Formats: sequence, structure tokens, C-alpha cells
Amino acid sequence: MGGAHGVCYGVVGNNLPSRSEVVQLYKSKGISAMRIYYPDQEALAALRGSGIAVIVDVGDKGAVANLANNPSAAADWVRNNVQAYWPSVFIRYIAVGNELGPGDMGTILPAMQNVYNALVSAGLSNSIKVSTAVKMDVITNSFPPSHGVFRPDLQRFMVPIAQFLANTMSPLLVNVYPYFAYRDNPRDIPLNYATFQPGTTVRDNDSGLTYTNLFNAMVDAVYAALEKAGAPGVRIVVSESGWPSAGGFAANVENARNHNQGVIDNVKNGTPKRPGQLETYVFAMFNENQKPGDETERHFGLFNPDKTPVYPITFPPN
Repeated sequence: MGGAHGVCYGVVGNNLPSRSEVVQLYKSKGISAMRIYYPDQEALAALRGSGIAVIVDVGDKGAVANLANNPSAAADWVRNNVQAYWPSVFIRYIAVGNELGPGDMGTILPAMQNVYNALVSAGLSNSIKVSTAVKMDVITNSFPPSHGVFRPDLQRFMVPIAQFLANTMSPLLVNVYPYFAYRDNPRDIPLNYATFQPGTTVRDNDSGLTYTNLFNAMVDAVYAALEKAGAPGVRIVVSESGWPSAGGFAANVENARNHNQGVIDNVKNGTPKRPGQLETYVFAMFNENQKPGDETERHFGLFNPDKTPVYPITFPPN
């Protein structure tokens, strides 16, 4: 049930298809996994019997804080949003926080522990794993990849989180965006290297590994950080990666298609440091017209709100 090729389903738009239409679109395109950003009851209901694997986020930083402070809130959350749907909805991971900033990171581990304990009580802790989704900026020294380490000011959060994940055999969810790295440093990063196109090979002289795309180098920098945090067995799930098709620097259909098809095709190969399957969720299913921020934020979708593709993209059979 469920595969390793996922797409993030964001709903920050006023013109998007119904939840049941979206589930059918996933199935028709061979997309075998989905991430939702809060326990969306309509989406969970539409997913019943679909066979699609799901990452369910608990919600915003306030939701994380509530779960951290209140074990009974975590038990209620699991009862209402997991047990109410399991096993007809294949919930694979619960994401406790998405890219929380340093001021809120202290709530992540206690919330994860409370949700995990609620899953244990429900008899589901072997089937459903608890994690958190982090940005690449939790890492420093990401080049060469073998030098990657958790940022000194965040180690007091990230090292215990990594050890919790090791103890519970859970992955770390990482949002990996070569687009933002390239946008911020086009002088040093070749476009072809950022978009899975041939022509650039980068050697990590310390590890002896060679890289032909930035995405794998970024993932392996996080693997290096996990090793230094004493959690070498924790695997990474790429919980977001995408490239905008319009709205800003290097944001066009060709680059978006090259990057996102590259990400999808890379799933089966993994990275030089960790060959094998790398479960990955492309961001995002739709162009979302109410997303705040830069214009590019509204152009990350694989599909338009009318369900037509923004550009051709192919998901392999799982």
C-alpha cells in the first residue's frame, strides 16, 4: 500500500477541486503518497480505501505547542485523526511541526513524545511513525556534503530529536529545495546542477563521493549531520521539494519540469551516500492562488486548479 512517490496537497486557494476529485486525480496519475498540512477531515474521508500513503501534519506551531503541553490533547488528536480513519486510510507518518523556527523548536520533542505515547496506547506505534519536517537551514557546512552538521544554535533541539527518531525507528522529514539555494547563489551553483541536467560533477574529496545534482548533495549533508548527532541509522524522507514555474528568478516551466521530473526519477536511486529508495514528496499538487509571500509561492503546482497539468510530468509505476 502506498509508494515512495508523493505529492504535497496544499489547499491555500479559493478555486481548487473537491477533496474527492483530488484523490481521484492522484490515483489517475499514479501518485502513491500524499502530504496534508493539517488533519483535514474531508481529505481523510476521501482517502478511505484509496491505498494512498499519507503524511498528516498536526497543524501550525500553536497545534504543536498544545500537543507538547498536554498528553491528553495528544491522545484526543490520535483518536480523532488517526484511529477514526485507520486502517482504511494508510497514515504513514505524523509530522509534528513544519519548518518551525528556533523560538518554537523547544515544543517539537515533547509534542512528538506525547503523540508517540498516544500511538503506543492505541497499538499503532509500529505502523505509524512520528517525526517533524525541517528546513535545510537546520544544517550548516553543507558543502561538501560530508561536512554537514546541525547548526550550533539548534543542536540542543536537533540532537535530541534525532535520537528520538533513532529510538523509535522513525525518519527525519526534510524539505529540500535546490531552487532556493540556486536563486540565492546563482554565481556558484550551475543551473544544470540544480535541475538534474547533465554537465556538472562535484566531488566530495573527504568522502570520495561524486554528485551530479544539488538535491542529492543537500540530502547527504543532512545524513552527515545525523551521523554527527549520533543517529546514523535515521533515514531521510524528503517531505517537500519543488521548483516554481512562474513568478520570479529562474521560475519557468522548463526548469520546473526538469527539476521535478528529476526528483521523481531519483526516488529509485537514492543518494551517493545512501543508495536505494528515497521516499520523496514533490511540492505541490496545485498552484495555490492565496499563498502569501513571493509571487513564486503561487506557482509551485504540478497542476492548475482545473486539474490540467502545468507541464507534462510522469510518475513511474510503484
